[in-house]
Amino acid sequence: MATSYLRALAAAAMLCAAAGTQTAEKAAHNQPIDFKSEGGYEVDFRTGKTIMHNVSVSQGDVSITADRAEATGLDFKDSRWVFSGDVHIKAEQRGSMHSDRAEVEFHDNRIARATIKGAPAEFEQKRTASNQMARGRAGEIMYEVGAGTVRFAKDAWLTNGENEISGPILIYDIRQEKVQGERVRITIVPKSSQSPPAVPE
Repeated sequence: MATSYLRALAAAAMLCAAAGTQTAEKAAHNQPIDFKSEGGYEVDFRTGKTIMHNVSVSQGDVSITADRAEATGLDFKDSRWVFSGDVHIKAEQRGSMHSDRAEVEFHDNRIARATIKGAPAEFEQKRTASNQMARGRAGEIMYEVGAGTVRFAKDAWLTNGENEISGPILIYDIRQEKVQGERVRITIVPKSSQSPPAVPE
């Protein structure tokens, strides 16, 4: 009987989690996309190719700014944009990314995914449990907006402000502040146990 009770509790928890996810997705779907181009604007009427300068695109907690953006029309239903130059991406939970280039995918009028590349691309997040910063870098960083995860690939490196972890691929959950990986190398920085030197009077 205890087993069936636990199963019922687990099923109820799964249903609540699914309902919460659907509610969050519906709320994100209803948020408007704000687009600004403060520089030059070019449109090729034959191909629909659009080039913009000094661009910013935002939706809810997520925003992208860059020196240049290239897209095929201004369709956010299902499109891919290429941002280049000084690219900054603001994520949820005080996260941010910086790179030379980013490909951003829009699905169903939502910012769905951002893949940033650089030498290296960089990530940081102010942790909620402390005043320390989580920082990471890699040749490629993929931000899955719906899942709230950041995937580091190509010489991935991440620190929680205390210890360091590196590997071929690292996946960081920016909501839970947790990291996963395989074949990783961890560097543990010992905390100093010495008292600071006394200041002479």
